[in-house]
Amino acid sequence: MVHRGGDPCEILDKRAKDIADTRLDEVLGSGYGIFAGDQVSWAVLRFTPERARWVASERWHPKQQGKFLDDGSYELRVPYADNRELIMDIMKYGSDCQVIEPEALQASVAQELRRGLKNYRV
Repeated sequence: MVHRGGDPCEILDKRAKDIADTRLDEVLGSGYGIFAGDQVSWAVLRFTPERARWVASERWHPKQQGKFLDDGSYELRVPYADNRELIMDIMKYGSDCQVIEPEALQASVAQELRRGLKNYRV
């Protein structure tokens, strides 16, 4: 028996472990993007009034929470288990997105922005 990768498949004598759908949803659907896990944090992101309308219509995660603020900006709360994909989506908004919390995510985005600036003479 061979799968597409070319490595031989192995049939095991062990039975597959049956996991309830609700538990699968808790672990696999909890985090942002392709990353999953039990340790979920919530990111609070603030978008400028110029981007608020577009971000408000986007679906970042099924459990996201968003609201318009008095100044026209938009605050989005999304759960994540691993920050890698979330940072990429934050970065695509550039200065139109600010990480409000948590501090660890804020620091990671700031570090990535500093690394990116090294590609330019400013």
